[in-house]
Amino acid sequence: TDINSFSPMMPTSPLSMINQIKFEDESDLKDLFITVDEPESHVTTIETFITYRIITKTSRGEFDSSEFEVRRRYQDFLWLKGKLEEAHPTLIIPPLPEKFIVKGMVERFNDDFIETRRKALHKFLNRIADHPTLTFNEDFKVFLTAQAWELSSHKKQGPGLLSRMGQTVRAVASSLRGVKNRPEDFMEMNHFIEIFSQKINLIDKISQRIYKEEREYFDEMKEYGPIHVLWSASEEDLADPLKGIASCIEECCTAIEKRMSGLSEAVLPVMHEYVLYGDVLMGVMKRRDQIQAELDSRVEALTYRKADADLLTEEIGKLEDKVECANNALRADWERWKQNMQSDIKSAFADMAEENVHYYEQCLATWESFLTSQTDLHLEEDSEDRL
Repeated sequence: TDINSFSPMMPTSPLSMINQIKFEDESDLKDLFITVDEPESHVTTIETFITYRIITKTSRGEFDSSEFEVRRRYQDFLWLKGKLEEAHPTLIIPPLPEKFIVKGMVERFNDDFIETRRKALHKFLNRIADHPTLTFNEDFKVFLTAQAWELSSHKKQGPGLLSRMGQTVRAVASSLRGVKNRPEDFMEMNHFIEIFSQKINLIDKISQRIYKEEREYFDEMKEYGPIHVLWSASEEDLADPLKGIASCIEECCTAIEKRMSGLSEAVLPVMHEYVLYGDVLMGVMKRRDQIQAELDSRVEALTYRKADADLLTEEIGKLEDKVECANNALRADWERWKQNMQSDIKSAFADMAEENVHYYEQCLATWESFLTSQTDLHLEEDSEDRL
């Protein structure tokens, strides 16, 4: 929504002027541009699915060309997310939209659902592109550049089923053992995540309810205007005022529709994305704890198995390095994520506030104009009566 398209009669607020500033150096720093568009439905004898066109433009030397165009389905995005989590277990991987129908959607492949998912997938890839580490991941590059058959072949190069099962068993065993001495800063981080998830879930539900009530109010208002027009046909003396009221209601409906558009595009997606981030963050903390739990188990084993002391000592040294790297990666990414989160939510609420100000200013101006016209009309009639 273009929140700066004010009418000429209304002054532009300081916030909207700030939003118009373009940072000239911003495009120079960015060297990877990704667009997700043109969803396309595919129907086979087995399944029905949607693919999305992904256009990538880049000036990076590690890419074979400056522009790529591929098509990907939702399962491919899931594969990419899994590979990123596997390669960077303690980095905060952006969330994907839910696989199944989101609340309020009736048809899985209706236009609204597809467009909502397209925007979320676009945000997902651009979050990765803007990340200082994830953006250089090899699987991410393959996802953006490989043709469908090349991507399918690349997927088969991953670890086999037995290897993945072994990793899963070790992860479950580590999680069951738990962590004995989690560092204090990660205790605080875990507490923050719990509180944040509760609050953002509540805000998301309230935002959805506000949008629903706004939609119901808009539907009622759309019926209110025509009633005044019909009424004017049977009240000759009140015809002009009634038509004027109908016109004002119509203008207010347009303003409401614009405000709803701003809410659905600037606020609701941001709130819901950070609801999904709650699960992502819990997953990151769990993977960090699993790495530390593996180290703790080896340290504990060293006290009971003297015969394998040399082998265990060497393994412990490697795990200590792994834990340190995992902790440092999470600490750095945590600060980066918090800054982005605060900026995104602040911007969403500021946009909503400005949309509300603009809406009420527009409605106020509409009704004041109507009242002024009626006052002027009465003055003219009084003047005519005196003459």
